[in-house]
Formats: sequence, C-alpha cells, structure tokens
Amino acid sequence: MAEPLARAAGTPRLAAQLRGWLERHLQTLVASLGRLARAPFGTALTVGVIGIALALPACLELVVVNARALSGGWANALDLTAYLKPRLPDHDATQLAERIGARGDVASARLVTAAEGLAEFRRWSGLGAALDALSDNPLPASIVVRPRVTEGSGDPTTVAVLADALRTLPGVDLVQLDTDWVRRFTAILDAFRRAVAVVALLLGLAVLLIVGNTIRLDIDARRAEIEVIKLVGGSDGFVRRPFLYGGFWYGFGGGLAAWLLVEAFVVTLAGPIGRVAAAYGSRFAITGPGLETSALLLAGGALLGWAGAFISATRHLRAIEPGVEP
Repeated sequence: MAEPLARAAGTPRLAAQLRGWLERHLQTLVASLGRLARAPFGTALTVGVIGIALALPACLELVVVNARALSGGWANALDLTAYLKPRLPDHDATQLAERIGARGDVASARLVTAAEGLAEFRRWSGLGAALDALSDNPLPASIVVRPRVTEGSGDPTTVAVLADALRTLPGVDLVQLDTDWVRRFTAILDAFRRAVAVVALLLGLAVLLIVGNTIRLDIDARRAEIEVIKLVGGSDGFVRRPFLYGGFWYGFGGGLAAWLLVEAFVVTLAGPIGRVAAAYGSRFAITGPGLETSALLLAGGALLGWAGAFISATRHLRAIEPGVEP
C-alpha cells in the first residue's frame, strides 16, 4: 500500500520539476533574444556574416541540382537511337520496337516513324521552307531505346553492350550512342559536389569560430556579473545557459538570412535563365530551395550557433572565478 502511494506522490513532483525546468529554459530563451535585440547593429553584423557563410554552399548545391535537372538526368542521357533501314515497312518497324522493348535490359522502346521524325526536325530546326522543297522524306524511322539503368547503378559500359546487340538485329541500319560526354559531365558534377561539401565544411567551421568569438566578447563584457553569480553559488551550467541560447539565436538568425539570400539568388537568375531556355526551345526553369534545404539551413545554423557558444562559453567560464584577476 505504501509503495503505490509513494509512486503516486512522486509523479506530481516529477511533473512539477519538469515544468519548472521548461519554464526556466523558456525564460532564458526569451531573455537572450531580448539581450540581442538591445544591440541591433552588432547582432545584425554577426547574423549577416553567418548568413553569407551558410548561403554560399547552399547556392553552389542549387547549381549542381539544377545542372543535373537541365541535363535531363542519367537515364535520359544514356538513351540511344536505333535508326532503321530506309523504306522498312511500318509493320516491321513496329514489331522490331516491340521486340526491343521486351528485352530485360531495356526499360522502354519508342518507335519514331519517318513522318514523325521529319515533323520533329521541322519544328526544332526552323528549316521548314527548305524541307518543303524536298520531294521525298530523307529521314529513316528510328527507335528510341531507354536502357534499364539508374543514376546510382547505371554503367555506360552496359549500355554499350546493349548497343552492340541492337546493331545485330535485322532492320537496324545504325545505332547512335555517345556516352563519353555523359562520363565527363557526371564526373564534373560529382567533383563539383565534393568541392561543395568541402566548402560547406570549412564555412561551418567558420560559423563556429564567429559565434565562439562573439560569445567570448560577450562573456568578457559581463565578467563582473558572472563573478557575482558565481559568488552567490551559481554553477557554470547556470551561467552558461544564456550564452548557449544567445548562440542558438545567432545561428538561427544566420540560417534565416541564408535562406533569404538563396531565395534572392534564385529570383535574380530565374528571368535570365528562363529567357535562355526559351531561346533553345526548352521549358527549363531554375528550382529554388525545397522544404528539406530550407529546414537544413535553419536547423544547421541553429545547431552550429549552439555548438560554437557551448565550446566558447565552457572554455572561458572556467577561467572566471570571484576575486581572481584575468
């Protein structure tokens, strides 16, 4: 009987302790934001520098993402075209396309008749008047073949083997395949993405240093206050708490500034890129940061700010003791 009563009495006590802990941290969180708001110029400078440091790798990552989208993706890049022999009957061409599409290493096979090929060439080449002067259609029928590969597992060598197999089929006159530029392009993008990761790491360390130095200066400015708090029994953890939340607000504000800079980057380039794409008959439009990228900027900035404040405050608060000269 006594044990259940003790457990029941302990539950409200634990809830009260948790509520008190949350209230103290919430008060410190709001108070630290108010302290930063009372020094708007210095806070804006720190937040702006952090925002620029976070926005640079985010903009570079957007360049890589949009470059991949502009290229049409790995699967589109490895499409190959099997040109059929001239005057091959449409019935035979259809059967050949079905035969190719039934292969296990082929994702799809689309037949483009000679008439459809001429119409597409007329639409994209701008040579309509010159084509009208032709008595016969010089273009053969073709089959656009998409190999069954993905960006993560596709190998151009496998596609080359498929091309060799298609060349042996009756009715196929020529198979066009060019994967060298795909290898070069993907290698360039992979190297660029690796460089973006290195830049992001270096700028993340820079954010830690920026926040750490800012917190160090704040600690020096409040040295007398900290000595008084320690003199009346305040622990290092208690004294450190407002500095941690200050670093959190610096980082969160920097992440928000970075997001605004990335959005401005996208808006600035959207018009010129759209006009260039339209000139080439494309509907490509630059894409901005999605929800995941935006959340990563805000959460990453807040985490870096908190970490920088924790490292700096832990180190410098240990050196402050009442009655001990710096």
